[in-house]
Amino acid sequence: MDPKVNHAGGAKTDLSRYIRQIIYEHMDEAAQRLLLESRVTLIGCGALGTVLANTLVRAGVGFLRIIDRDYVEWNNLQRQVLFDERDAENGNPKAVAAANRLGQVNSDVEIEPIIADVHGGNIESLVDNTGLFLDGTDNFEIRFLINDVAVKTKTPWVYGACVGASGMVMPILPGTTPCLRCIWDQPPPPGMNPTCDTAGILAPIVNIVAGLQSLEAIKILTGRLDSVSRRLVQIDAWGGQYDSFDMGGALENGQCRCCKEGVYDYLTGERSSRSTSLCGRDAVQIAAPEGTSVDLEALAVKVAPVAKSPPKSNRYLLRFEVDGCEITLFRDGRAIIKGVTEPDQARALYAKYIGT
Repeated sequence: MDPKVNHAGGAKTDLSRYIRQIIYEHMDEAAQRLLLESRVTLIGCGALGTVLANTLVRAGVGFLRIIDRDYVEWNNLQRQVLFDERDAENGNPKAVAAANRLGQVNSDVEIEPIIADVHGGNIESLVDNTGLFLDGTDNFEIRFLINDVAVKTKTPWVYGACVGASGMVMPILPGTTPCLRCIWDQPPPPGMNPTCDTAGILAPIVNIVAGLQSLEAIKILTGRLDSVSRRLVQIDAWGGQYDSFDMGGALENGQCRCCKEGVYDYLTGERSSRSTSLCGRDAVQIAAPEGTSVDLEALAVKVAPVAKSPPKSNRYLLRFEVDGCEITLFRDGRAIIKGVTEPDQARALYAKYIGT
């Protein structure tokens, strides 16, 4: 049998690199070929996202689109496995840094990095032409948005979350299993859900959660749908406890606005916000109107006289310190303002130094 297969535009791939995967009892060469032809969108490339991307690229997905709005910082290196100190020193965008590293891991996989804030106005175009969505995010609002577009397009996705040493995983097959809004109708109120800021996070739980997400992803991508878990898994890694819950009744007996009524509140923007507090940092993200383009070089000159130190920039972003805060501005007008926790304060700084 020919050990090479065509994928990603016709390139020949040597299957021998995947032999330990192929000989596993629930896999085979046909399953590997399906994996090599698969197309996946990963939303969020932080702790969970880097482990997910690393695992699936090594497993041989054909195409991986990585979407992330953020840049690499020193405190990411404790758990975000695709980045190094140079990425943090340069403030490289996570999507680009991850793609550069993964290209050295498996050059047969086509990787598309996208630096963007995912919202209702762009998510459908961002996930277009892919057959699985993976949750590498850190907030419920984006997860509900992913859920909306997944249910609308009947595309499977895998939810995952972790904080401290605890985590949860649930694969979602629209029309077959409960969707995320079958389980939780709305995000927890601000201040009620533990975050990386308040509870911290240990790297082992990241690897456990992302490992389970990756396993369910491989089942889906290779057509093993009967083997996909129908349960919500909850892990307490510190206490060594692993629980799973049958959520089938939430679909059968519930009145979910999303999957039962076809109402996509997050996709339409009715229940979304363009100012977002970021997990793990005293920071707020401000999103600019669609189509905004900023001349970073010109703005660097403009803010230099008032900045604490000379502004730093690369081809993707500009960073400067003013009024005790650090502002990172991207070319699409999106800014991450570190040193504030209130959206109103962040918007005021944005208007003062960048413009309305």
